[in-house]
Amino acid sequence: MAKKPVRLTKTVVEHCPRQKSDVFLWDAELKGFGVRVWPSGRKTFIAKYRVGGGRNGLTRRFTIGTFGTLTVDEARAAAKKVLAAALQGSDPSAERTAKRREMTIAGLISLYGSEGTYHLKERNRRWMLARLQHHIVPSLGRKKITDVRVGDVEQMMRDVKAGKTAKDERTGPRARVIVRGGSGAATKAVRDLSAVFNFAIRRELVPVNPCAAVRKPADAKRKRFLTLEEVVRFGKALENIEAEDANPKATNIMRLWVLTGCRRDEIAELMWSEVDFEASILKLEDTKTGFSVRPMASAARAILLSIPRDPGSPYVFPSETGQTFYQGTKRFWAKVVKQANLPGVTPHSLRHTIGSAAVSTGETLAMTGALLGHADQRSTSIYAHMQQDPARRAVDRVVGPIATALASGNLAVAPSLRYSS
Repeated sequence: MAKKPVRLTKTVVEHCPRQKSDVFLWDAELKGFGVRVWPSGRKTFIAKYRVGGGRNGLTRRFTIGTFGTLTVDEARAAAKKVLAAALQGSDPSAERTAKRREMTIAGLISLYGSEGTYHLKERNRRWMLARLQHHIVPSLGRKKITDVRVGDVEQMMRDVKAGKTAKDERTGPRARVIVRGGSGAATKAVRDLSAVFNFAIRRELVPVNPCAAVRKPADAKRKRFLTLEEVVRFGKALENIEAEDANPKATNIMRLWVLTGCRRDEIAELMWSEVDFEASILKLEDTKTGFSVRPMASAARAILLSIPRDPGSPYVFPSETGQTFYQGTKRFWAKVVKQANLPGVTPHSLRHTIGSAAVSTGETLAMTGALLGHADQRSTSIYAHMQQDPARRAVDRVVGPIATALASGNLAVAPSLRYSS
C-alpha cells in the first residue's frame, strides 16, 4: 500500500502507522527514496529505481537500512548515492547481491539478524540469533554460503546432538552463557539454519536450501500431555504454593495455560483489550501466527473476571515494576512441577493437554486447530493418532455384541442384534 508522497522527516516516519500489509511512504523531495513500514511495525529505508532507465526497465528496490539505526538524513544521503549510480547505468541491487553470494555463513547470519527477523517477537529473535551464534557459527561459520551442502548440515546436526557445541562459561561478574546440546538442540539448529537459507533464497543469494533434505531427530517432548490424574496433581500443587504465598499472578497464568491451550506468552502478555467477556473469546493481536481468535471456556472466563485491573497498565498480569508484563512464573513453575511429580513437563505440555483432550472427546482436527489457534492443520496433525480413541470405543460398542454372539453361537446373548421385519 502506497501513500501520497510527503517530505520524510523523523516525525513523519515515527508516526506512520503499521497495517496488516506493507505500507510504502515516498519522499516528495527525493524521487525514489522512501520508507517501508512492515506489519510488525519495523521501518526500513529503501531506494527505488529502474535498471537501464525508461518505463520498460526492471524496477529494483534497494534496502538502505532500518529506521532507528539510521536517521532520515543519513538514509536520504545513502539513497542519493544509490539513485545516482542507477542513473549512470549501474544496478546497485544486483551488484550487492553478487557480492553477498560470496559471503560466509557467519556473514549471512549477521545479515539475517539485521534484515530478516522483523517478523519475530524480540525475545524469540534474541533466542534464535543466540542459537545461530552458538551452534551454527562454530561449525559452519567460515564456509561460503554457496558451498554448504546437505552433508555439511547433517554433520553440524550430529555435532550439536553429541554436545560438541555445548558450553558453560562466565562472560562477566554476573553473566554466564550456558549452551546445551542434545537431540532437541540439534533439531532447533537445523530449523534455524533453514530459516536463514530461506531468507537467502528470497534475496537470490543461493538457489536452494541445503537443510530441506536433512532428516531431523524426532522431538518426542512436543507430544507430552497431562492425563486427568496428572491435572489433579498439578491443581493441588498450585493450591499448595499459593498457601506458601506464591504470587497469584503466577498461579493464575498457569491455570489459564491449562484452561485455554494458549502458548506461554499469549497468556503472560495478555492485554485487557484482547479479552471479550461478552463473546467469551480472546482476540490475540500478535501471536506466532499473527492475529488469532480463540474461544474462551467458562472456567477461564471466571478466572479472568476475578482478576483486579491495574488502571496504570494495559496488561492482565502487569509487572511489579515498570510498564511491561509479569515475568516471574519460572521459579514458581519449578516448584509446581516438583510437587506434582511431573518431570519433563513444560508450559507447552499444557497446550498439548487441551489438544489431546479435544481429539479424545471426538472433536475434529480442524476444530482442535481452531481451539489452539493453528494457522496450518499440519500443526494439529500430531494429535491424529489420539483421534482414533473415540473411534475405537465406538467400534467396541458396535462390534462387542456381534463378537459375543459369534463366540457363543447364541443370538439371545446379543438382543440388540434382533431385527424387526
